[in-house]
Amino acid sequence: MDNLRDFLRISEAAEYLGVSPNTLRNWENAGKIAAHRHPVNGYRLFKKEDLDALLLQLQEGRREPPKQS
Repeated sequence: MDNLRDFLRISEAAEYLGVSPNTLRNWENAGKIAAHRHPVNGYRLFKKEDLDALLLQLQEGRREPPKQS
């Protein structure tokens, strides 16, 4: 595992993204973001670069024009 300082706990990651921890858990279960486990306590940890990539995806999704029928 990389340096633990490169990771955020789920509450920190959720706050960083502006969502609830449960939303972040759901996104992990859906495969939208990868969670790593702390080697000692098994807590979910998220890499900041993965969170930034997810934020970028979310922002790009909002910029798409509405689909015309």
